[in-house]
Amino acid sequence: MLETEVAGARLALLPQRAAFLPDARCLLVADAHIGKAASFRALGVPVPRGTTTQTLQRLSEAVSLSAARRIVFLGDLLHSAQARAPATLQALEQWRDAHAGLELLLVRGNHDARAGDPPDALGVQVVDEPLHLGGLALCHHPQEMAGAYVLAGHVHPCVVLGGRARERLRLPCFLFGPHGGLLPAFGAFTGMHALRPRPGDRLFVVGDGEVRPLPLPANPTLAA
Repeated sequence: MLETEVAGARLALLPQRAAFLPDARCLLVADAHIGKAASFRALGVPVPRGTTTQTLQRLSEAVSLSAARRIVFLGDLLHSAQARAPATLQALEQWRDAHAGLELLLVRGNHDARAGDPPDALGVQVVDEPLHLGGLALCHHPQEMAGAYVLAGHVHPCVVLGGRARERLRLPCFLFGPHGGLLPAFGAFTGMHALRPRPGDRLFVVGDGEVRPLPLPANPTLAA
């Protein structure tokens, strides 16, 4: 884990693409999009299988590494109504049984509105954004909020390293600005979005099993 500070709060950045608040023993996970592959297959799109298993395995690794007692999902836990396929729900229930002592909370995102709240059997408390935790506002959508530093998902940021198109490397990243921060998409089957950092932003990339700070060039670009 790489530890930094945002709005006076200690924040550890995990290579599993999650963030951890040590003082609250709280793990932050954005954009898991569980069941996205099943949703695509329901529409007749051939996509790889096993992505839900990969996502849940990564979640278990993040819990073990951080020793978290609570997980707050920053929106888009399930991808769609089609994500409620029997195999997907069974995998989720098995994961939940293995982590029965964890408190789970979901801050609703745009995909959660379509997917509906998680099944009661998963024991997930669900709230609308923002969820205030000290000086932090935990949200799905990036926004400025008076009196709080916003941590959000939704954007799926990544950084593109390298010059020529064929040599470029895309890495998921955390970005922290003066008023808010972005977490990378957690799910194993998610895309990434282009944006441009601004002066004062701090950037941390995830790659090769670790998180590293990345100095910003004069004209930095984050791209999908």
